[in-house]
Amino acid sequence: MGMTRTGIGIRTASMRAERLVGQIHVYDGAGKGKSQAALGVVLRSIGLGINSSWDTRVLLLRFLKGPERNYDEDAAIEALQRGFPHLIDQVRTGRGDYFGREEITRFDRSEALRGWDVAKGAIASGLYSVIVLDELNPVLELGLLSVEEVVQTLKHKPEHLEVIITGRDTPEALLEIADLHSEMKPHHHDSSEIAGIEIYTGAGKGKSTSALGKALQAIGRGISTDKSHRVLIIQWLKGGTGYTEDAAIAALNQSYPNLVDHQRCGRDAIVWRGQQQELDYLEAERGWEIARAAIASGLYKTIIMDELNPTVDLELLPQEPIVEALVRKPRDTEIIITGRCLNQPAYFELASIHSEMVCHKHYADRGVDLKRGVDF
Repeated sequence: MGMTRTGIGIRTASMRAERLVGQIHVYDGAGKGKSQAALGVVLRSIGLGINSSWDTRVLLLRFLKGPERNYDEDAAIEALQRGFPHLIDQVRTGRGDYFGREEITRFDRSEALRGWDVAKGAIASGLYSVIVLDELNPVLELGLLSVEEVVQTLKHKPEHLEVIITGRDTPEALLEIADLHSEMKPHHHDSSEIAGIEIYTGAGKGKSTSALGKALQAIGRGISTDKSHRVLIIQWLKGGTGYTEDAAIAALNQSYPNLVDHQRCGRDAIVWRGQQQELDYLEAERGWEIARAAIASGLYKTIIMDELNPTVDLELLPQEPIVEALVRKPRDTEIIITGRCLNQPAYFELASIHSEMVCHKHYADRGVDLKRGVDF
């Protein structure tokens, strides 16, 4: 994505160069979206593995998430493992409750070390293209693992390997070696917020991947509990082909029919303010008509409206109909809206969860290309 003084634009998949060297990603902060963003990258990586001859395998290593407690992402990961057993491995360590330094037990230290031993072996093996170290940061903050050992291990990772680290309070030594640092900053709109509306915005990485992760969680709930839990994913400003999540979503639809609907809207080109074409308005309106009808119908339990914010910021859509539709949405329908914008639309005030991705560091700023299966 790019931003200039005249507006916002999304670089489409067909226009991207690709990098080969893996990067170290850190998602932290008090806002929601960290583990979801990691799940979104998992979905894209699986899509790459389905749709190409590339060696793609993902390890999802989840610290502080013991098996005795259920988490939102559990069903989604189980569904992915059933559908793509050759592409994803998962390891959970720790106990399932929250605790502070004064409550640390021998079991906690043993579980953290067990998880880190798995991580070290996976990193050294060279078998994985992506390794997610979910909630590693609080493990380090609690002193359950040596920060120095973790940093040294990551500094000597295989060149191709992408490492994604999540959790609050990243140690400074880990931030120094990170290639990307995106902080999830929470915002509150107490006066007019509506339950079930989530917005992910800001200049940092993790907005669309958080939405994809949220979609996976919804799919997992639909598979494990209620077959009528349908999911709609609408993506604006992303016309054309080449997005790796497309293959994974299509494959999920084959395994679990009638659970996921996916629609892209827009030209296969960057749209800048002042350079909008008639087709841009038509495509934006086409996407909104689909979204509006879906919200009103009550057929979908989760609706992802990816890159709606820049679409509105570019004045391809008016704000008022969106506000009206969100105010009238069915109570049990979750709506997730993403994208950066220069001017916050009025519907931001309705969000019960508003997480801003603050960019502290991004490898693209150093001229490093984005990567298929990770960034798009």
